Amino acid sequence: MRFSFLTGTLLASVISVSHAGYDTHPRFAEFAAEVEEEYQIPAAEVKKWLSQAERMDSVLEAIQRPAEGVLNWDRYQDIFLTRKRIEAGRNFLETHKDTLADAEQKYGVPKEIIGAIIGVETFYGTRQGGYRVLDSLSTLAFDYPKRPLFWRELKAMFALAEAEGVDPGTIKGSYAGAMGYGQFIPTSYLAYAVDGDGDGKRDLWGNPVDAIHSVANYFSEHGWRTGEPVTQRVTVAGDSYQALVNTGRKPDSTVGALTSAGVTLSVPSAAERPANLMMLEGKQGEEYWLGEYNFYVITQYNHSKLYAMAVYQLSEALTQ
Repeated sequence: MRFSFLTGTLLASVISVSHAGYDTHPRFAEFAAEVEEEYQIPAAEVKKWLSQAERMDSVLEAIQRPAEGVLNWDRYQDIFLTRKRIEAGRNFLETHKDTLADAEQKYGVPKEIIGAIIGVETFYGTRQGGYRVLDSLSTLAFDYPKRPLFWRELKAMFALAEAEGVDPGTIKGSYAGAMGYGQFIPTSYLAYAVDGDGDGKRDLWGNPVDAIHSVANYFSEHGWRTGEPVTQRVTVAGDSYQALVNTGRKPDSTVGALTSAGVTLSVPSAAERPANLMMLEGKQGEEYWLGEYNFYVITQYNHSKLYAMAVYQLSEALTQ
């Protein structure tokens, strides 16, 4: 049965909105046709909702200055590696220990990694974002052509709303359209969200069981290697290592090749394991780190190595 977006109460509220909306945008017909073809949602329903979507200049400003793009590691870590976030994380792990244990057993992803993701993203579900996703994604899809991925995300938002029986006009999230405890964008929600408690719903906004299982499923589907390390601090010597520093997110070398180039490990690791060498600007100057495959998997959630390092170090702090 099709979920009708046009609920009476919400429709009555949008009639009073006095702005043009995105249903008058020159690319609206193209967008609506794609939604209908890909998700079988009638263009008339898309039009009704985009007619009430508002352009948000604050979204356009925020998308151009993410913390990962303007801060070095010395300042970035101060956002996430705080005593308050660590203590709240330990409480979260204790409160949801059974659910986290179940997810770890099912997906092979450590409970502290799951908890750290949720801690970094939303302070354990308490800061999920106050933007109406209909507005933020419409703004980015139609008025920020530099990132065409938001066009896809707005289409997926309509599909998500229908699949989960949620009114598009009531969905809240970040300025970039990320939602729930783990801040899943709509395409990730459709692909990786799971019903963790078997109640027939995938609720990542209000159900921590679904959220925990969904984060674990995301990492499992992106290749998390159970039992393998994430990263470690290393030292460097000579000149050979320099060409291997910060070459990309995905490991393009091996532990053995890096050690041969002058990298000294702090913890032994198998020579054949894929790895790369990272340099971060820390509080005491340059820091060198070995990024193994699971570090790369964390960057699949957010492409920034600063983000992945914050998740890793928070995960370590949660179990100390």
